[in-house]
Amino acid sequence: MAARCRKEGGMAELTVVIAGRTYRLACGEGEEDRLEDLARLVNAKIAAIKQRFGAIGDQRLTVMAAITLADEWAEAKDQIRELEAEVARLKMAAAGAPPWASGLAASLGEAAQRIERMAQELNESSRI
Repeated sequence: MAARCRKEGGMAELTVVIAGRTYRLACGEGEEDRLEDLARLVNAKIAAIKQRFGAIGDQRLTVMAAITLADEWAEAKDQIRELEAEVARLKMAAAGAPPWASGLAASLGEAAQRIERMAQELNESSRI
């Protein structure tokens, strides 16, 4: 998938090809690589569905790809919630624990922050 980028007034315009069609998409300056990666992901999903089901129409392919991506996103959010709950349980269990447990709690806190950033990225990517 080829992509071209043009910048105008603080906004970037990215041209991508998805399922053989060219689209011009606007994004914030500096977000071009992320948008290009997302367009590649959508293109790959559509190609995989097309390979599996054959020619079923562009609109149907797009809807099936969107639903597949939404399902993956929802599963990731569920996993993040489960991990956050596990981190919270481990933090509570570490209260009053031996001295080495504070290092473990700090590591878990850092993991929770990474999980939260991942959740934010997933939320932001779902808005595109």
